[in-house]
Amino acid sequence: MTRLPPLPAEEWDDRTRAALAPLMPEDRRNRKSAGNALSTLVRHPDLAEAYLPLGNHLLWGSSLPRRVRELIILRVAGRTGCVYEWTHHVHSATKYGFGEAEIAAAGRGEADDPVDRLVLGAVDELADSYVLSDDTWKQLGEHFDDRQRMDLVFTVGSYLMLSMAFNTFGVEPESER
Repeated sequence: MTRLPPLPAEEWDDRTRAALAPLMPEDRRNRKSAGNALSTLVRHPDLAEAYLPLGNHLLWGSSLPRRVRELIILRVAGRTGCVYEWTHHVHSATKYGFGEAEIAAAGRGEADDPVDRLVLGAVDELADSYVLSDDTWKQLGEHFDDRQRMDLVFTVGSYLMLSMAFNTFGVEPESER
């Protein structure tokens, strides 16, 4: 159920479009191009403008390999039951080499690859206890440098927050509208 629908196209103004500047080129700052998630976020342009640079970094500028980012997001979406994030990132994950079975397993927190299992376990640990144990931090350090581990923590936290917001607002995947 949508509690907070995307801002209708006729209500978009210069301030609304400006809020998307950190993420989108000028010609795409409109209801159709922005999609349901961004069109909902711009209902609060100040919040969108403050959050989007971080989201942009985590999705596109992160020091983590893109495949690891998608793995994290799939697990968060699976844990939170966020249909919007799940739908959106299943599509993205296929572009980064994930097969159908691997995507489903990531949503459950399962993986055959030991590094993937470590990452999924780190997501669960952060979501459950809001901190990584010394052992997990050390194990992650065998595969990721300090910046990557920082990006991992912020990616988990950010996507937990987005999932909470999208679930609460009732943001639907574009295919369902």
